[in-house]
Amino acid sequence: MGDNNKHNAKLGLFILTGLVIFIVGILAIGNINNAFKKSIQVFAVFEEVNGLQVGDNVWLSGVKVGTVKDMQFLSNSDVLININIEQKIQQYIPKNALAKISSDGLIGNKLIVIYSGDLRSGTVQSNDTLHVESSITNEDMMATLQQNNTNLLAITTDFKNISKQILEGKGTVGKLIADEQLYTNLTSAMAEINTTAGKLNSMSSSLDQFTQKLNSPGNLANNIVTDTSIFKDVEMIVSNLTAVSNQVLQTSNELKILTTNLNSNNTSVAGVLLNDENAALNLQQSLINLESSSQKLNENMEALQHNFLFRRYFKKENNK
Repeated sequence: MGDNNKHNAKLGLFILTGLVIFIVGILAIGNINNAFKKSIQVFAVFEEVNGLQVGDNVWLSGVKVGTVKDMQFLSNSDVLININIEQKIQQYIPKNALAKISSDGLIGNKLIVIYSGDLRSGTVQSNDTLHVESSITNEDMMATLQQNNTNLLAITTDFKNISKQILEGKGTVGKLIADEQLYTNLTSAMAEINTTAGKLNSMSSSLDQFTQKLNSPGNLANNIVTDTSIFKDVEMIVSNLTAVSNQVLQTSNELKILTTNLNSNNTSVAGVLLNDENAALNLQQSLINLESSSQKLNENMEALQHNFLFRRYFKKENNK
């Protein structure tokens, strides 16, 4: 009897241990699949799921927040995805959030990524349908890579042709590389440009120094610019110079007219003297004769003063 009790006790202990292990296993599996966590159900409709399966993870900001519960085909061959999301995460998912299918690594398991949106629009609610973004499939990536390879081959071919033409001395670049004289001329031109640039810099520095001197207080140019009284005096001087210049110009014009008249008029005395040589000679001879007559008259008057007939008269006149 005692042996039976011991056997029954061992059997009961074994069964109890098995039940405990079984329950713990169920709880562990349930915890992995979120079977015992409060969750909400949302939906997303994709044209292509790219190998997504039931039980795959759902991520938000790189953190697992749910799993794919179910997938169903719609009438237009789109796929309706039923997503379980932990209820405590609901407050962090905007109502206008987007969903896309991605992968865990380059060739890892597929998963759904929830991203973007604005919490000011509210939070997602149970049975809401998330907007989706078309994901890039491996086929799309391979097609894009193939197209890029084709474009790269075309670019490489073009570069090959360009390099060949350059080596053959064709085109501007080819001539520049192959023609030494052109290279020498270009070098000389660049040297002249550098020299000109240096001169321009020197001129700019000189102009800057000149401007600084003009702006220095006490300078005549600075006083003219800043002192209104000096500016008015200068303005008056310029005005007077302009008036004098006009008068000089008028006088010059009048002298020009007078000179023209003297050169062309043979009726006036000055015109005759300037233009008629005979009249000038006659006038000169008349002056000579007049001087000679005057001298003779003086001699005659001297003779009269010594004449005894007129001596008394001239002496009387001198005594007055």
